[in-house]
Amino acid sequence: MERTLHKQEINMTEALMNRINELIGHYPEENRKSALIPVLHEVQDAHQNWLSIELMDKVAEILHIKPVEVYEVATFYTMFNLKPIGKYMFEFCQTSPCCLNGVENLMDYTCEKLGVKVGEITADGLFEVRGVECLGACGYAPMMQLGDFYKEHLNEQKIDQIIEEAKAGKIILHDK
Repeated sequence: MERTLHKQEINMTEALMNRINELIGHYPEENRKSALIPVLHEVQDAHQNWLSIELMDKVAEILHIKPVEVYEVATFYTMFNLKPIGKYMFEFCQTSPCCLNGVENLMDYTCEKLGVKVGEITADGLFEVRGVECLGACGYAPMMQLGDFYKEHLNEQKIDQIIEEAKAGKIILHDK
């Protein structure tokens, strides 16, 4: 795995370590690795929503597993970010139902509106547009995930509204 060019301060606070130990405690000692995905979520949430190599190495150390076992999981799932991301990451579902309902055009519209290409972050660091695999809400196509929430039955007017609400700080990203 390539070393990231992005530096990240590792801040394993007492509260974070308590939460990690709580998650690990759900599994028998010999199966600590089973806590990997929930631990990665917690660690990512506590570190500006991305995971550096050094941070993944720390997770491996905590779980008593090899770093490559963490890399395999973190690189497989699109929910884990391996570089800094925009504050508002628009994750558009790109599977058949959403595509049949125009998600590709909405992604193009959103990118044009924000002045970025897919995978780029706006100059102000607020927005990023990504295409992801099935989000499991086919009946609400076209849709995207924004933080912990789904935005469904999207159209250009809804995209405009979401962007304006985000710029005004009115978008809640997490339900914690």
